[in-house]
Amino acid sequence: MLELDTPTFRLAVAQFDQAAEIMDLDPNLRERLKLPQRSLVVSVPVRMDDGHVEVFTGYRVQHDSSRGPSKGGVRYHPDVNLGEVAALAMWMTWKCALAGLPYGGAKGGVAVAPNRLSSAELQRLTRRYAAEIFPLIGPDKDVPAPDVGTDAQIMAWMMDTYSQQVGYAVPGVVTGKPLSIGGSLGREEATGRGVVYVTQEALKHLKLSVENTTVVIQGFGNVGSHTARIMQQQGARIIAVSDVHGGIYNSKGLDVMALLRRDPSQPLHTTKLGEAITNEELLRLECTVLVPAALSEQITHKNAGSLKCRILSEGANGPTTLEADRILSEKGIFVIPDILANSGGVIVSYFEWVQDLQRFFWSATDIQNRLQSIITSAFQRTLHFSTERRVSMRMAALMSGIDQVAQAHLQRGLYP
Repeated sequence: MLELDTPTFRLAVAQFDQAAEIMDLDPNLRERLKLPQRSLVVSVPVRMDDGHVEVFTGYRVQHDSSRGPSKGGVRYHPDVNLGEVAALAMWMTWKCALAGLPYGGAKGGVAVAPNRLSSAELQRLTRRYAAEIFPLIGPDKDVPAPDVGTDAQIMAWMMDTYSQQVGYAVPGVVTGKPLSIGGSLGREEATGRGVVYVTQEALKHLKLSVENTTVVIQGFGNVGSHTARIMQQQGARIIAVSDVHGGIYNSKGLDVMALLRRDPSQPLHTTKLGEAITNEELLRLECTVLVPAALSEQITHKNAGSLKCRILSEGANGPTTLEADRILSEKGIFVIPDILANSGGVIVSYFEWVQDLQRFFWSATDIQNRLQSIITSAFQRTLHFSTERRVSMRMAALMSGIDQVAQAHLQRGLYP
């Protein structure tokens, strides 16, 4: 499909094809799983504060629903397009299956720069987008969540818009909400905490101690900041972090809490807590763990050979291209693939959805313990699969997830 032909979608399909070939997956299933089950493109007209109407383009893609309702974030970013959203939905399918969650993958988004909108404009955009995708979403159909450029407040507006349409409160329609309307403890930090749990498992596997670990993090948004904070609490030394403007480096270790206390609008490289570096320089720093926690395709054939980390823990979705993967493998870098490393967010989203449906809420300790149990189990299964089948961790994770979905399709059959 020409509409889907973007670099990110080509990467997702290439990864799938590679795994399917090794698995010798049924050709009929290959064709079914390459394309999304359902794609919706909507116009989102918004009355701006000065009175004129601007029309944005929104998307919601459901890749697969063979194992349950589809699940996936909503992204507000100028570069959002149908191909990117379809790729992210596909990765969500494998991610949910790998973690053993009863979901298929979905993704949504609006091509917009949210920081250029006022709060009132952002609310109007969100409510109109939610109204446009209303026929597709619901606690038993498709459950959105926050992603790049969205947060708990945006999820609250989406939940309220859906609830107004049906006439009663439906907290289970979205996850990542504020606690006051059915959100879950531990959801905001879940993706970062999950990155920490799998990174700790990798360190144990490689017989490396957390205390002697140095960590470099590209991206200091929700995922990167929580990863930095929790890794530092565990005893690791965070030597560099970055945002879209550039990074900051301190070989003795950064004061992460001071960085978190700064004005969020202040670029990291302007703080006095370390030496200013570019994002490109950050990726080439010598460290134990490198966490790409920004956007996709950051590690390519051009810079993969310059990486000097022992472990690459992918906090972002699709940060490494196929060509880069081969180079990292030759260098002996241990890769924790994105569909495993950043699955903490969807795991705790699942917990939130279950709590909403049951109207029974868990403690923060319950959340952390259950997250650790599920994600470390997924890591160990992937590691065992990788060793047994002599494939990379990425291929092991993809093959495990794809196999679960394939089994569901084979059991259910083809309708009609």
